[in-house]
Amino acid sequence: MRIIGHLDMDAFFAAAGEREKPWLAGLPIVVGADPKGWAGRGVVSTANYKAREYGICSAMPISKAWRFSEAAKKKGLPPAMFLGGDFRLYAEISENVMAILRQYSPVVEQASVDEAYFDLSDAGSLEKAVHIAKKIKKEILAREKLTCSIGIGPNKLIAKIASDFEKPDGLTAVSVAEAEAFLAPMGIKKIPGVGPKTEAVFLRKGVKTVADLKKFSKEELERVMGKWGKALWHKARGEDDSPLETEYERKSIGEESTFEEDVSNPSLVVEELGSLSADVFHRFCRKEFRTFRTIAIKVRFSDFATTTRARTLKTGAADVDTLKREALKLFLPFLDKRENPAKKRFRLIGVRIEKFNE
Repeated sequence: MRIIGHLDMDAFFAAAGEREKPWLAGLPIVVGADPKGWAGRGVVSTANYKAREYGICSAMPISKAWRFSEAAKKKGLPPAMFLGGDFRLYAEISENVMAILRQYSPVVEQASVDEAYFDLSDAGSLEKAVHIAKKIKKEILAREKLTCSIGIGPNKLIAKIASDFEKPDGLTAVSVAEAEAFLAPMGIKKIPGVGPKTEAVFLRKGVKTVADLKKFSKEELERVMGKWGKALWHKARGEDDSPLETEYERKSIGEESTFEEDVSNPSLVVEELGSLSADVFHRFCRKEFRTFRTIAIKVRFSDFATTTRARTLKTGAADVDTLKREALKLFLPFLDKRENPAKKRFRLIGVRIEKFNE
């Protein structure tokens, strides 16, 4: 009997910040870029549940989050507290949480800094798996003073969706027999991999819930979505045979920067591109990789239109000069009509490397 758990820390960055600054307890907390009043750049990384009541959410422009906070303040509510990220702290807590998980499960797949899948099949029953999950939650709270939510199901798909079902501090267990009924009333965006574009396609067809999606045959979904349609057909039925992957393979190393003001001066953008390239290379050197082959850049204009361009080298590179040179080659077309015919200003620039050789 396969039993899989999924652990997700609750509003992790914000909760960690509150733990380090107890006087913030009970206040709305936003982690991300400095809002600088209404003029801040960048986006929200995490908002705690109190801040979400104001309409603030992850990936929202930080300036918009500030306006929402000010609107709440005018209503007599406490303004949001804006914090910068502390990634060293997050990594330390994450390591401790994963160590706790490994005490209770022989196989743990760390999906990100604040979430992981873990195998509970040895428990033998859903009831015993729930008992173990309660012990995990209790130990994390005792050691780290943070809450998490855990979902338990017959596979990774159900476990992940279940972990989000009763947040924060939730625990939801779903058996094989209950899986389809559990999914049926949910919006199709609850299925991992269904984003806004896919949702829009199905909304035009009158499909809002997983139950609606199940009315399509496998062939119909393949015609609409291609190969993804077949996987979607299985997911709508709560089926997922993907294994837990215990070896994490870093697929890319990247850095990006949002300018204080939209920039039109090419020299400033090129200078920042070189600085980011150096930062990426420094991180590359700290890893055990020998070479990289793919260099990519990300450009976001003042109107938020975003473009990425990449080039894969025939042979691997391991020097910062190559990285800087190739990144610059990719960027130069954005200075003329090839990639920027409207001569738009630049809001953000980013650099990323991929295809490592160990």
